[in-house]
Amino acid sequence: MSELKLGLVLAGGGVAGIAWETGVLSGIEDAAPETAAALLAADVLVGTSAGSTVAAQIAGGVSLRELFEIQTAEETAEIEPNVDAERLGQMFVDAIDGASERVEQLKSLGAAALDADTVEPARRRAVIEARLSDCRWTDRILRIPAIDAATGELTVFEHGSGVDLIDAVGASCAVPGVWPTVTIDGSRYMDGGMGSGSNLQLAHDCDAVVVLSPAEDPGVHLLGGSLRDEIDSMSGTSVLAVFADEAVIDAIGPNSLSPATRRPAAELGREQGRRIAREITVFLAAA
Repeated sequence: MSELKLGLVLAGGGVAGIAWETGVLSGIEDAAPETAAALLAADVLVGTSAGSTVAAQIAGGVSLRELFEIQTAEETAEIEPNVDAERLGQMFVDAIDGASERVEQLKSLGAAALDADTVEPARRRAVIEARLSDCRWTDRILRIPAIDAATGELTVFEHGSGVDLIDAVGASCAVPGVWPTVTIDGSRYMDGGMGSGSNLQLAHDCDAVVVLSPAEDPGVHLLGGSLRDEIDSMSGTSVLAVFADEAVIDAIGPNSLSPATRRPAAELGREQGRRIAREITVFLAAA
């Protein structure tokens, strides 16, 4: 494993996604500590939306034990979102119908995000700050994507970007119509998972990649396409995708942004992690 350039890609999926990814990694650590250690020490970390939180926590050296306890605790700094599912659904329909090119679709979503009535940015930023606690950028390769709401273009924040980690994660997690866009250097950013829930292509320089996606296989993207499509397009890189199982999907329900999903997602994720630990161990050994 030491000579392998390994990537760990953590996809978006709301508050439930943070909890599930934490749980899966914890379960792998339970069943195969060396395999978990290899994943945590991955050469490249890519975190999109919810996954940006977990990737930043891992890069900051927070233990899985501590992270799991946070996700299963009764008290949380997370905010219960005021989600109008019908309105959000229409927003995505309008984006798809109004343009054929992905960047134009994202610009349409961005315009809606910029006009949305959400919680105050300072209140939302406090939530992200509570997630990261004392985490700061480290020397590890950590890639956090967000979408420029005005242009629809993907921006990737890294250690050398000169951007506060809290702002980078907050931007990647800024679900349009739910959370406020995040202003960085005069530009306003929204959720990095709008074009791709995983942004797997950001791990193109790795020999092998493990992807955790808190969604049903094939991991359909909001504007079309899927994680499976992205895997098929990756050449020269071995990819193993772990999707949330049926029990997790049922437990999360229709609102993955609700803090109420945290504990069941974390606990079921841990059970799933224990079950798949050997599969990941074999994958890494063969890569």
